[in-house]
Amino acid sequence: MTSPILVIGNKNHSSWSLRPWLALKAAGLAFEERLIGLRRPETKAEILRYSPSGKLPLLIDGAVKVWDSLAICEYVAERAPQAGLWPQDAGARAVARAVSAEMHSGFMALRRDYSMDIARRFPDQGTAEAKADAARIQEIWRDCRASFGQGRGEFLFGGFGIADCMYAPVVTRLRTYGIALDPVSQAYSDAVLAHPAMREWCQAAGQETPLENTN
Repeated sequence: MTSPILVIGNKNHSSWSLRPWLALKAAGLAFEERLIGLRRPETKAEILRYSPSGKLPLLIDGAVKVWDSLAICEYVAERAPQAGLWPQDAGARAVARAVSAEMHSGFMALRRDYSMDIARRFPDQGTAEAKADAARIQEIWRDCRASFGQGRGEFLFGGFGIADCMYAPVVTRLRTYGIALDPVSQAYSDAVLAHPAMREWCQAAGQETPLENTN
């Protein structure tokens, strides 16, 4: 059986690519990585060779194509149930899915004002709306840690899972712009950044040439 192929964008900037990449690593599934450089004249055509949506990331697993980050994470969880990417408890699992969906569809001001740029550091010039997004994210982290993570591990629901994959890019954004974090959120961010797969991604991101005006 051939390994799945994950088509991604630049590691320094592609927050959506990071999420399923981490899920595959956390699941222990072997996969082939294909990186398409963003913001080039040929980028769109190269993506369309693989992805019907014209966007990245995309997972190709034999005849199956999945072209949405959260959908890819769900697919990975089904491929590797032993990895426990969703909590076993039904209530915790429902909350994990809710906070993952909130990240997937929300926080537009934060995305606009605090674009992902792992390698560089910038002053915090975010709008009040972006700061409110950052505050809501920290509220989610505190609540998940208190309700589900305490005594079970360092991550939102104890062990590293899809919810952490969804919020990992935000961890880098808040670090890039020097956003002050409460103690629980800081400890959680430190744990995410110390995860071996996250360290691998960030190291590769630091070797790329940064792009301008990428969100």
